[in-house]
Amino acid sequence: MLLVRPSAFGANPETAASNAFQQEVPAGAEQKVQQKALDEFNQFLLKLWAARVNAVVVNDPETPLTPDAIFPNNWISFHKGGKVVLYPMLSPTRRQERHPELLAQLQEEHGLPFTEVIDLTYFEKEGKFLEGTGSLVLDRQHKIAYACLSDRTHLEPLEVFCEKMGYRPVVFHAVDSNNVPIYHTNVIMSIGVDFALVCLEAIQDEEEQGLLLEALVDTGKEIIDLSLAQIKKMAANMLQVRNKAGEPVLIMSEKGYRALRKDQFEVLNQLTKMVRADLRTIEAHGGGSARCMLAEIFV
Repeated sequence: MLLVRPSAFGANPETAASNAFQQEVPAGAEQKVQQKALDEFNQFLLKLWAARVNAVVVNDPETPLTPDAIFPNNWISFHKGGKVVLYPMLSPTRRQERHPELLAQLQEEHGLPFTEVIDLTYFEKEGKFLEGTGSLVLDRQHKIAYACLSDRTHLEPLEVFCEKMGYRPVVFHAVDSNNVPIYHTNVIMSIGVDFALVCLEAIQDEEEQGLLLEALVDTGKEIIDLSLAQIKKMAANMLQVRNKAGEPVLIMSEKGYRALRKDQFEVLNQLTKMVRADLRTIEAHGGGSARCMLAEIFV
């Protein structure tokens, strides 16, 4: 698991237009917000380590200023066999998070073998984007890429990803309670080994919803249907991983955890261990939560 410790966390005005979860930082509060985000990051990391989750941490360089660097899953993903995918991103500021030297650092300092880098960033010149495992919710076992189309998730780079990685796309549109398009798939959906958290209410097209449900049922997922109110509280922005003991662990924020109903919690509690952390500052000003902070590493 790759995490990036922030050096200049804050609200990015370039991403605010398409991220309804994001709030501005009050004037003069920039340093205070950075420190709070750093404290939350460090506490989150300690909880992952306590749960025996293997977490690799790199520090965000002080220059250039990249307020969203805490969310590495949007620009890179790692896959079995040593494949790495680099993604096209909407915000020019966010594109600066892609540090080629990071791969060298992971190889040299952590012994991670990377056999192939699949670079999709050329789509930025065409104004087409696919923001990593924000845009994609991957069922890695069954090779399905779930994707909610938006200003940050376009069909063409999605199709190229699926072709190169051997995935089948399941595509749909989704909106929030104000009928605003959902910016990233991973805020309305999360796939576990034997369950799926998903907000069906957000998917208004019956045919698209039917195809999504069909794929989930066919792959044996127990469906936990979330409401739009729960989505506002980051109840889908979770990631299930295996820890060093091979145990399934579902990682989430405290806010997302508290948004779960009792019956939903009971289902998850039977299927997986859970780890939660207070990420309120990161959620408020970054517009992302626990899942967005994690880029899975496979070797």
